[in-house]
Amino acid sequence: MNALAQVPPEFLYALGTLRKAQCRSELRLAEIPAPARLAPFAVALGAEVMASGPAGATAPVHGPAAMALAAASGTEDDEDTELATGRFILLHDPDGSAVWDGEFRIVTYIRAQLEPEMGNDEMLGTVAWTWLVEALENHKAPYRSAGGTATRVLSESFGTLADRPGSIDIELRASWTPASSDVTAHLEAWSDMVCTFAGLPPLPDGVSALPNRRRN
Repeated sequence: MNALAQVPPEFLYALGTLRKAQCRSELRLAEIPAPARLAPFAVALGAEVMASGPAGATAPVHGPAAMALAAASGTEDDEDTELATGRFILLHDPDGSAVWDGEFRIVTYIRAQLEPEMGNDEMLGTVAWTWLVEALENHKAPYRSAGGTATRVLSESFGTLADRPGSIDIELRASWTPASSDVTAHLEAWSDMVCTFAGLPPLPDGVSALPNRRRN
């Protein structure tokens, strides 16, 4: 039997809606191996936001974007700097899940480095969660049963690496149940979240990001 014939039509439809999403152009998006034990059917996307030295056209508002571009100012270093990384996983169980309160579940992970001043803010976890909620609301992506954890990760170097400056990262692990199998708005909202974590300003009202085009 054709393997595709064994995939539920609801999941195939959801995959089609993912392909329609118009994610921000700053995002490098690619399919990655999906976890095999979380649900009978799953698809996973990985993303990163990069800054390409002083040639970057977008003015950052916080995070490593501001630091990286400031450090590169006046230099000819074209090496890209990672500003944020993330994963977007869509799970589907045709039998439904009482824990999910539905047949679909979106699981996300986002990580970005912050300036020390912002990283030490006691409200950082609340701010990170607010970014997620506001992104979903701004994209009119209906959801329920949302939950998540925001973690600050302090990195210090010693010995032969003692000259390396310390850093503070923010990690957000979250999941929610989309109200339907149309998850276009959810992926678009998530792409905004990753860019927000990277320190990039939101797109102006009325301006839509062009979808990324994969080169052959």
